[in-house]
Amino acid sequence: MPLLAASIVDAFVHIVGLGLLSGAAAGAVAFLHRWYTRERVPSGLAVLAGVGAVGIWLGTWRTLQPFILDGSQDMLTFTNALITVVSFLVAGLTALGSVRVGDWAATDMVALTGGTGTDDVSRLVQTVGRVVTVTLPEHIDDMDGHDTVSSERKAEIAGSSFVFPRGLTVTELRDRIVSRLKDDYGVGHVDIDLTDDGRIDYLALGGRVVGLGPLLAPGTVAVAVRADPAFSAGIGDSVAVWRHDADDDDTDDSAPTRVTTGEIRGVVGDVVTLAVDEAEATKLDATHRYRLVTFPVESRPEQVFATRLRSADETMAVVTVSPRSGLVGVPVGGLDMTVVAVRPDGDPVEVLPPRSRVLEPGDALYAVVQPTRLREIEHAADATVEGITPDLI
Repeated sequence: MPLLAASIVDAFVHIVGLGLLSGAAAGAVAFLHRWYTRERVPSGLAVLAGVGAVGIWLGTWRTLQPFILDGSQDMLTFTNALITVVSFLVAGLTALGSVRVGDWAATDMVALTGGTGTDDVSRLVQTVGRVVTVTLPEHIDDMDGHDTVSSERKAEIAGSSFVFPRGLTVTELRDRIVSRLKDDYGVGHVDIDLTDDGRIDYLALGGRVVGLGPLLAPGTVAVAVRADPAFSAGIGDSVAVWRHDADDDDTDDSAPTRVTTGEIRGVVGDVVTLAVDEAEATKLDATHRYRLVTFPVESRPEQVFATRLRSADETMAVVTVSPRSGLVGVPVGGLDMTVVAVRPDGDPVEVLPPRSRVLEPGDALYAVVQPTRLREIEHAADATVEGITPDLI
């Protein structure tokens, strides 16, 4: 019995030691990957590194054991095989848990060792201690004009804490929080308000532009067809789609037929992705081959503007000036934002109004602005003269 107990203890120590080795290797890989790339390491890669370290150790030990111990010992016993299998299982689980620890350690260390320069004009964060700890709120809003972030991702972000070095201005702290949210959680857009002591008053998130759908104009769809585009055709070119009823039969003299027009959004080999009118999409057959003729025209400016706006931090919004708003009588050039159009109450839209154009009650402002400034202009447009935000003018 004492011999059996000693064997069990030896096996347990052996398994625990290999688990710690695996965890250390996986944690080191996660730490270095986050430190160098500022992105989280794929879990499979870190687990492979941890289990690989265990495999190297076992292989080296099994090779040298006959020369170190009694060479007559049989290595291929059931007990040794069972210990090896259990060691690999424990190593995999330990490595999986160490990935989060290594990633967390790297993100906080990067934050703590970052630049600490301050701006004498900006407000310094009021804090006690050597670091600033920022806790994210439990409630996170969605940003208007941007794709929504999934509820699962919001639940993961809510209540999290970030650690930053002391001596940052409020603006610098805000920029670092935004960078951490984008790097750590894959968030595309962040709207945040901070107090002087570094607490978060308001937080809203927007998703990144993913795929082709968000970049399509209203009423259009993307369709993939087999086609022969012109040699000079590229993404963004407008094309006419022609079909020859006898493409598979060269002896037929039937004339080609123009099917529809569209815009090239992608080319891979002989497969072309076209943005076409939704009503025209049913005319295209995935089994047929088409010929594309490029139109000698440039991209429409409104499409270029919409595409760029989708990937920018700014958003476009429409704000109506109330009769008692402090914005009444303020010239367009006096607003700290980009006003692309003004629509008076009941009158046509004035595109790119002059800076001297004075705002009147009922005017609808079409502004391209940061989300934080958007909330300020919305408040000012509805506020009385005493409630106007001075920073807007």
